[in-house]
Amino acid sequence: MESASLHCLVSGRVQGVFFRASTRERALELGVSGWVRNLPDGRVEVLACGPAEAIDRLHAWLAEGPPLARVEALECRRETGCPEPLAGFRIIH
Repeated sequence: MESASLHCLVSGRVQGVFFRASTRERALELGVSGWVRNLPDGRVEVLACGPAEAIDRLHAWLAEGPPLARVEALECRRETGCPEPLAGFRIIH
């Protein structure tokens, strides 16, 4: 099974709306490892690695986000393979 990685910056109403917790929950459901964190400029940054199909599904989910979020822009870079070993899916504070 091919693995892939995804590095995204999510803009819009994405902080204070459970975006990080919801992203972690969705990633774990999909079997994806990585992390998510808030950035000082109001965006959310996501790094994920896992099976290519799961990464594609997470990417589609990030475009919508959780119910309280309003995603205005999603900038992502997708690559084949994982650039670094990741275990679990963490919320970085």
